[in-house]
Amino acid sequence: MRYTDVAIVGGGLAGSIAAAMLGRDGIAAILIDPHTVYPPELRCEKLGGEQLNLLRKTGLADATLRATTLDGEVWEARFGYVVARKPSDQHGVMYDTLVNTVRMQIPENVETIHAKTSEISSSAERQKLVLSNGEEISARLVVFANGLNVGLRQTLGIKRKVISACHSVTLGFNLEPVGRAAFDFPALTYWPKRASSRMAYLSIFPINGTMRANLMVYRDMTDPWLPAFKQAPERAMVAIMPGLENMMDAFRVSGPVKIRPADLCVTEGHIRPGMVLVGDAFSTSCPAAGTGTTKVFTDVERLCNVYIPQWLSTEGMGAEKIAAFYDDAEKKACEARCLAKAYHLRSLSTDNGLSWRAQRWARFILRLAQGTRLAIGRQFAGGSMPRRLAAKQAAHP
Repeated sequence: MRYTDVAIVGGGLAGSIAAAMLGRDGIAAILIDPHTVYPPELRCEKLGGEQLNLLRKTGLADATLRATTLDGEVWEARFGYVVARKPSDQHGVMYDTLVNTVRMQIPENVETIHAKTSEISSSAERQKLVLSNGEEISARLVVFANGLNVGLRQTLGIKRKVISACHSVTLGFNLEPVGRAAFDFPALTYWPKRASSRMAYLSIFPINGTMRANLMVYRDMTDPWLPAFKQAPERAMVAIMPGLENMMDAFRVSGPVKIRPADLCVTEGHIRPGMVLVGDAFSTSCPAAGTGTTKVFTDVERLCNVYIPQWLSTEGMGAEKIAAFYDDAEKKACEARCLAKAYHLRSLSTDNGLSWRAQRWARFILRLAQGTRLAIGRQFAGGSMPRRLAAKQAAHP
């Protein structure tokens, strides 16, 4: 039997950040995950905006961001027309690189055991874990950071409830120009023309010299459009986004097309003595809304910076202690924003009601106005769009 203060089940992004933060603060912790090196997986592929501020609160930002690629500027387009060129702080990174970079920051005082947790029993004092390699661990607190792996939690009566099945689908792939060295844009967000396309947007951004694409759509996994896309992705992209060729000229998809559906889920029966759920283990978010990492960073930062030090400073690990984390104002506000954004973006992208159509046009006009203002400022500063693309847009407005 090994004894520790905190046992972390799952070494993805949430679990690895928690292990690094607790180890840095001198808290006895053990990370349990079967992967010696985290494998490739289609999940978060860029960080930006408020996520950067949240990452800095974990104390892991500097080393983590060095493994990413900053785009610096993003072009926003619709109907094959660039409506805005904006400064951007988006940092592209493959998910496995992100997790493995965080893992490298876990201090030596945190032991990592490469196994699965097969059994767990809990009480208000200590929790017992039995691992697949036969080892046993006794911990004051168990942090569940094992994402969508619900089997172990179900044995404890913790239930997952799907509130929106296949809410969105992410398609991830690499793009490269044909007949030239690079695309004209440093990064591109392309918005759909019609709600009937059931598309949120196409995002193209750099990762280590490669242009990565994330296409966000709202379709059922039985939709024949998905296998058709995998078979002929270039043709499918041009069909769903009229005007895209005007932006990109000849291009090809290099490498495999990976597809990941995402359900929106919440957890019930989770307030238990001696155990806490973070990230996707507690609730999922919509990748199209871009809030998954925001939720993970918020959960782990609040848990490790605020609650675990408080909990360990007094005896016991009763359910009333655990409930304080779920009632945290910042966590609850983050959960509400992520859920609201997921539903709003889906309706904005697919609903053909008059109010939603008006909102889509209002967003387009706003972006066009912002882009025009930025373009005027850039002209005074001596910057301009590449001549070839400017000529094409003038010919095909």
